[in-house]
Amino acid sequence: MKECSLHGVFSVSLFPNIPSAVELAKMLCNRVTVSKFEVVSYLKAPELITAFDEHRVSPNFKFGVLYQKDGQFTEEDILSNDEESEEFKEFLSVLGETIQLQGFTRFRGGLDVSHGQTGSEAVFTSFHGREIMFHVATKLPFTEGDPQQLQRKRHIGNDIVALVYQEGQTPFLSDIIKSHFLHCFLVVRGIQRGEETGEAVYQVSVTAREDVPPFGPVLPDPPIFTDRSLLREFLLTKLINAEISCYKAEQFSRLELRTRSSLLDSLQAELTTRSQCMMGDPSVSALPSSEGVRGASEGSGGFIENFKRAIRVRSHSFETLGVPRKIGGTSSQKPKTEKDGESDKSPGPLLTDSLGATELKDQASPQEET
Repeated sequence: MKECSLHGVFSVSLFPNIPSAVELAKMLCNRVTVSKFEVVSYLKAPELITAFDEHRVSPNFKFGVLYQKDGQFTEEDILSNDEESEEFKEFLSVLGETIQLQGFTRFRGGLDVSHGQTGSEAVFTSFHGREIMFHVATKLPFTEGDPQQLQRKRHIGNDIVALVYQEGQTPFLSDIIKSHFLHCFLVVRGIQRGEETGEAVYQVSVTAREDVPPFGPVLPDPPIFTDRSLLREFLLTKLINAEISCYKAEQFSRLELRTRSSLLDSLQAELTTRSQCMMGDPSVSALPSSEGVRGASEGSGGFIENFKRAIRVRSHSFETLGVPRKIGGTSSQKPKTEKDGESDKSPGPLLTDSLGATELKDQASPQEET
């Protein structure tokens, strides 16, 4: 039982005799196998348990944005784009506001806001109470003589979901961007200008690794957007739901379980030690007040720490997805595209006339599961 916290209320009238704590626990969850419990006498135990329960809660997201010009087939070509066309700038304005990073005080998504080491600008927005930072490849530092553009890859490659803006008819192949983290791409192509309004018209498609469960909202048929506000609502909702769904893929679900297990072990150890101190056990020395679960959740960095920061709230759908957690199976890098209401799991070019996979209802005001 290291996957989650369980809560229940039992009426005393149900029992002829008051049950023990072990009996109550087994009524709540039949997987409980312990034969006894330790008494927790530490006065601040509720705060530590709450910290464990709420270690996921965060309203913030970060997404990558790639700019693909016509004729660009490789990661090196795409990451080396250093100039933005007017069409690309117009698309970025749909996503959010271009802000100056220096001194920026809101969610920064890992970007440097003090020394300019990650560029001077970024795209940021607020959406239904969420703060979103976009790692726009063309706004991250460009390094002369580095074909891999590691400064840019360091941020884009550590995102879970990325947007690709295309100019021209060159297909986007999801496997050209090499990353252990990127699991889903939303591809947007500017196709024409409206004859009456002169506004840009966009075509949208989606591709994801095959172990990522379906997520809403469903792409319209045809997947064409002529209204900027509708495009923005769709893309931001789809991006958030995509990241939530990606964390149910095998790679991340294993890491989530491992992380929660580690945090729970730390919580149990601290509660035991502090309770012994509270009762005056001479064999246990007092602990500093800053240790414990809070410290465990702020760890020492690296892959697991990055994952722990990212996993917060990701299991709570931006909408009520109704997607069950996938159990078992093996991880795969093969992408699937949304097409004709089904998941096409064969790899290959991303078709921008793709339709929505079997997903939930259309976008609505965000709701979190309780």
